[in-house]
Amino acid sequence: MCGLSRRDCRPLQIGKFVAQEFFVNPEVLKQKSLIRIVDDDADVREALSFLLECEGWQVAVYDSAMKFLINDSPSIPGCLLLDIRMPELTGIELQQMMAERGIGVPIVFITGHADVDTAVDALRKGAVDFLQKPVNEDRLRNSILEACMLNINRDGRLWDRGRVLQAIQDMSPRERQVTDLLRAGLSNAEIAERLGLSPRSVQGHRNKVYQKLRVHNAADFSERLSVL
Repeated sequence: MCGLSRRDCRPLQIGKFVAQEFFVNPEVLKQKSLIRIVDDDADVREALSFLLECEGWQVAVYDSAMKFLINDSPSIPGCLLLDIRMPELTGIELQQMMAERGIGVPIVFITGHADVDTAVDALRKGAVDFLQKPVNEDRLRNSILEACMLNINRDGRLWDRGRVLQAIQDMSPRERQVTDLLRAGLSNAEIAERLGLSPRSVQGHRNKVYQKLRVHNAADFSERLSVL
């Protein structure tokens, strides 16, 4: 076994500074994130998945790196708990393949077989952490939290009310006016008439609003503001 205990079902502790920095509700984070476990040791997979599911995370397990590449959906935010030594394709080789394919799922390495050079190389190439078995559970929790936060914040896929309000606060007064009118369902032409602007000027403000909310179209805009 990897040192994780089935008896330990303590809730994940999330520091206030992290939650405030990324504006993510911890429970929403768990609902929207997927923790992938790639390890050829069945006992490790079972222990890790039990611990994380007990704490409310969604988990997917794979017994090889190739099965992960074939079956996983990298568009789902979250992170990857990855072993180093596995048959066919090692963890380090998988990390390289993910980089080549543009798969940005953050990696937390968990291994019982590693040296300092391997750890340094993995971290230099972007791994969030490098943990030795048996795993320290508190450090594992913190590493998973950090990886998921980074993934979601980087991709802009998970915003709660606080983050949306912060983005609106960062807008100019005119951009906030346009935001309110877009939210009310007005077209560019209607907004232009209401504010005494040209449609082209309204489109320019609309583009800036979309940029600050990190959305690309009207549907994304409506979904982003649905938390208000």
